[in-house]
Amino acid sequence: MSGTSLDGLDVALCRVQGHGPGTRLELEQFRTVPYSDEVRGRIREVFARDQVSLEHLTLLNPWLGRLHARLVLDCLREWQVPPDAVDLIASHGQTIYHAPQHQHQRPDFPLNATLQLGDGDHVAVLTGIITLSDFRQKHIAGGGEGAPLAAYGDYLLLSSATEERLLLNLGGIANFTYLPRASQDASTAFSTDTGPGNTLLDATVRAQRPTMTYDEDGRLAAAGHVHEGLLAALLDHPFFRAPVPKTTGPELFSPAYLHQAQEQTATAALSLEDTLATLTEFSALGVARAAIQAFGSRPELAVYMSGGGAHNPILQAALQRHLPGCRLATTQALGMLPDAKEAILFAVLANEAVAGQPVSLGAGRQRVPAVSMGKISLPG
Repeated sequence: MSGTSLDGLDVALCRVQGHGPGTRLELEQFRTVPYSDEVRGRIREVFARDQVSLEHLTLLNPWLGRLHARLVLDCLREWQVPPDAVDLIASHGQTIYHAPQHQHQRPDFPLNATLQLGDGDHVAVLTGIITLSDFRQKHIAGGGEGAPLAAYGDYLLLSSATEERLLLNLGGIANFTYLPRASQDASTAFSTDTGPGNTLLDATVRAQRPTMTYDEDGRLAAAGHVHEGLLAALLDHPFFRAPVPKTTGPELFSPAYLHQAQEQTATAALSLEDTLATLTEFSALGVARAAIQAFGSRPELAVYMSGGGAHNPILQAALQRHLPGCRLATTQALGMLPDAKEAILFAVLANEAVAGQPVSLGAGRQRVPAVSMGKISLPG
């Protein structure tokens, strides 16, 4: 799995038994392989951009597939696992553009769309392992928006008989999955994006501190103060008023979005610390507003966090302020390594595609179509 933060490739070695509600998964190994500056640079030439070189885009697709294959093989060598001992690779690929209809609003294309690079055939041939990839297209074909997909794996692995849960992923874009108690109606489960997680925070740090890729432990944000005018401008977008579930991406919440809000509020000269403090509050309020939309003014849920933002104590403190009735912890409390969670969930989707049935969590408002996801690439 590689997300919109572009920090690297998450590689999880999982042993899976059963399928559907009987799925049991053990994480045997995990590693995040950092992307080099060259890799990040090549991806950023096409990432969330309206206009790109078609040649570069075409070349990047197999190049990323082969890169991901080599990184998987490197991990297997490090773990002393022969490739022929691995049944499947679940390869999410690298998202470079996400275009739900509500965001692009083009009447000539009345549909949702998304694009991930890293061709599965190249992964399969180079590793010699059957590969499932391009998971999001079937979700769109089935009536969804191609994101977030976490609801399927969250439901199969992390449902509880004793508590309602919110599984909150604080990646580049923040999203959560709501899980009712296992004894309740599963059709009420759903996933939604909530707005930016780390994407604007990281981009701002990179722009003003080129030797840094992110604000470690939120230290810079902790030294700043929230600018209420800038915060109000950032929150003044139809996305935050739209009902859940909904999806978005860095195509909307880009540095240009921040710059526009800064121009409106004459805050372009705001210090880095104050800007990051404001953006941290912005991310937390996006999550809180989505939760309030879904569950009422004072939701009381057990919230389990994962993703890069789960390491940011300033963001966690802001979330707790805005969701005072919720109990916050990381997915480590459920026995799931937070950094590995997304990679694990795609392993579950691959297992369901080859050994299970379409996962059904209901239809309608939840936008969780009952589909099996992932294209199958054979190594020979």
